[in-house]
Amino acid sequence: MLKDYLRLHFIVLLWGFTAILGKLISVPPVELVFWRTLLASAGMALLLAARRQEWRISGVEVAKLLGVGAMVAVHWITFFLAARLSSVSVCLAGMATLALWTSLLEPLLLWRRIRFYEVGLGLLTMVGLYLVSQAELDQMAGLLVAILSAGLSALFSVLNSTLVKRHPPLRLTFYEMSGACLSIALFFPIYSRYFTNGSGLQLALHGFDWLWLLLLAGGCTVYAFSTSVELMKRLSAFVINLTINLEPVYGILLAVLIFGSQEKMSTGFYLGTVVILFSVLIHPVIDQWNKRRLRKPEPVEAVI
Repeated sequence: MLKDYLRLHFIVLLWGFTAILGKLISVPPVELVFWRTLLASAGMALLLAARRQEWRISGVEVAKLLGVGAMVAVHWITFFLAARLSSVSVCLAGMATLALWTSLLEPLLLWRRIRFYEVGLGLLTMVGLYLVSQAELDQMAGLLVAILSAGLSALFSVLNSTLVKRHPPLRLTFYEMSGACLSIALFFPIYSRYFTNGSGLQLALHGFDWLWLLLLAGGCTVYAFSTSVELMKRLSAFVINLTINLEPVYGILLAVLIFGSQEKMSTGFYLGTVVILFSVLIHPVIDQWNKRRLRKPEPVEAVI
């Protein structure tokens, strides 16, 4: 069990390292996500073949998964763009609003009842965001793009919650990574003409780009995902969700260690980030308590 906990924290550490890798790789965000999804879909295909899992599904389901994959591509592009428009720390503070977005989108898309404690935690998150934005006004563009990226991630997660019931996780991820890669490839002609200031596509990798990219696609995507799926068989959803919420904490600490003074923020930033992270970390605890309360059996009358 201890080994499983350590592996879980290691993959969350890898996810926290993602924004740092995005800043280290020299190619622009669109080309970066193209390379990441191309290598990740190839890795998922190898895993499917190695585990001899069925990959064929109906055309309608393929279209749905490819469409969600396109949404993943936009989420990752905005995520890496946010890290470059601001610091890694500000980007991860914005991404910590994922729980707030999910609490808003789930009732709308899945017709689930609104949970009032989620509304309260959402308001607390907004307070934290206000503190962060006031402390780092010069990085407001990156923060706003990160919040948008978190919203896209929440939308992707809500849609996936229904798709994962019909498809094994590896097969689902293979099609979504393929859809992300394909959607970017189809977008390339428009992107290269209107969004590159005449410089065209910049797919060439330089220096350590290949190393960082292989770590991003192989370690932070294929390995981390397949390991998380395996751990879900032995660890509770509560433990996994609570640990995953530590991703911004790990990411900010790693960014400070790697980039040093570039990632040192004002006191107001850290105060706002603590408020956001508190609302994120306390959410699964309250959710678990609420589920236990609802499952509490009614007293059984004695039969005389």
